[in-house]
Amino acid sequence: MSTMRYRSQEYMKNNAFPFWIQQYRHDSMNVPPVHSHDFVELVYVVKGEGRHVFEGQSYQIQTNDVFIINPGEVHTFEIEVGKKIDIINCLFLPNLIQDSLLKELGVSQSMDYFYIHPFLDNKERFHHLLNLKGIYAERLHSLLEGMMYEYRGEGSCYSTLIRLQLVELLILLSRIYNEQQNKQLDSSAVESSSLLVQRVCGYLARNYDQKISIPSLCKLFTISPRHLNRLFKQETNQTIVEMLQFIRIEKAKKLLIGSDDKVIDIAIKVGYDDPAFFSRLFRREVNCSPGKYREEQQKLLITNQ
Repeated sequence: MSTMRYRSQEYMKNNAFPFWIQQYRHDSMNVPPVHSHDFVELVYVVKGEGRHVFEGQSYQIQTNDVFIINPGEVHTFEIEVGKKIDIINCLFLPNLIQDSLLKELGVSQSMDYFYIHPFLDNKERFHHLLNLKGIYAERLHSLLEGMMYEYRGEGSCYSTLIRLQLVELLILLSRIYNEQQNKQLDSSAVESSSLLVQRVCGYLARNYDQKISIPSLCKLFTISPRHLNRLFKQETNQTIVEMLQFIRIEKAKKLLIGSDDKVIDIAIKVGYDDPAFFSRLFRREVNCSPGKYREEQQKLLITNQ
């Protein structure tokens, strides 16, 4: 089955404000094709039920569920005949919310749903799909409706208001996420170290296409380079550079399979300004060149059709 790839330019009005939001109603005859995209998609189920087909697995979704699909992940919906589901789709690029803004607001450490969630494996992520209750559901729905109102009206400073509303929404989701986690975990020094490393991993997964340095990570997470490197190696058995390279290569593999982009463009999209370095790294990690990998995967797809 072929996979469509949606690009941010198809939805977002300008590069300075990479955001889009709209409410949809899906039924059995009106669902999107299997697709991936180059933006973050936050989905809130306003009403109804169905199934979310995510990376080849199918999961039940229902009223007040909220979940995130990251760039490159393949998904669609399945709705039973005679049933409907109303969802709000909120699309944005990760750079919509600058780290400097989060640090200035003092909320960098309150964004676990945004930072940690994308780093969980598929099964774990949907085990932690958030189903909101009571006042939390009302607040989230109200925030999304506020963003839709601002987006449609384009009033004075509407983009700033939407950014702030989105930060509020993600902090709210992070609070709910942490409340659920805290019911299962006792706080301890070991867990807090593990949580810090998860935050860093989530940050890498979300910002892999940006220039990332150890000093910038230390500044963001308020930790010394030596302590961060030691904790990271202890928790993951990898260095931060090795983890970042792994994330970038995995993203590149998805782009090689799911797009017709040139290798040089894919290198830039996953954070490498030097295509030659990217090709050498890819060959070292995957045991073949990017071009050869694409060729072999395309042959496999044809064979399996």
